Amino acid sequence: MSSSVFGQPDEALFSRLQGLFSNKTEFYNVDGFEISSQKFDLDFSKKNVLKNFKKYGIKEADLNTSDSSLKFNNWYVTKASEEVKGVLINSSYYFIENTDKKLTGISFSAMNKSDRDFERSFVNLIKNNAIPNSVFNSLDLDSLNLAGRKIAVGEGCRYMGVNNVQCPSNGQMSWSVHKTQEDAVQTVNAHWKTIQEQKGGKALSDTTVNVIFEGKETTAKKMIYGFKGVNSLLIKMDGAKTLTVYAVACPAKNSFVSCVMSFWNTDNVNRNGLPRLLEKVMTLK
Repeated sequence: MSSSVFGQPDEALFSRLQGLFSNKTEFYNVDGFEISSQKFDLDFSKKNVLKNFKKYGIKEADLNTSDSSLKFNNWYVTKASEEVKGVLINSSYYFIENTDKKLTGISFSAMNKSDRDFERSFVNLIKNNAIPNSVFNSLDLDSLNLAGRKIAVGEGCRYMGVNNVQCPSNGQMSWSVHKTQEDAVQTVNAHWKTIQEQKGGKALSDTTVNVIFEGKETTAKKMIYGFKGVNSLLIKMDGAKTLTVYAVACPAKNSFVSCVMSFWNTDNVNRNGLPRLLEKVMTLK
């Protein structure tokens, strides 16, 4: 295709884009955006939108606006919610008519930002089946792709979402690949605010430490978060009471990465102070 996103060729976007396919739904992550796309073998109609996309809380009154910049039938809905003070979750929904006259629903979500031009370009990519299969990762996880570097993770690890990997007793990390350092920093700051304000416990410490992330010296936010009350849904089943969290925004290859990493006090922490998953990308100084 000849279209572009953010003024760059699609290939630049695809180098940052990662996806998963599950339950007949495509999930994507890029530039701090979480995206999903679901196609139905149903006619493009308000009735079918309301019936099949109840999870978005869409009402019929919401389906009165279309995006005239898109040269095909569509309805466009936007919502914003401040679940944590200072962090606005912006969500956009596009319900489009495909070339076969069928219905596709596409959602975008990001913290403290939105980008209509990006959304429109991505909707066009989906409509034209222009996203390459190479961006999709197998759910049978044995390695992860961090900004183009393949990292073996061993057995037992699983995806919790696109670019979100959990290895039982060996840590968890979630990340997004960005085109600018500023965007990566903004995403990390929003994530950090969400962690600080989560209910069920409190930050026992919140500091900045020197680390090496993906071979580059940088600083990381570090928090030890303590949980209170045996009924807290966030307490791990094996009795863990504290969660150590690191967050980094750093260059990686030809892009920039925002990454949040965590582990429980009962996880298998090595002599270097990190569990196996985290030590594959970061070293403490």
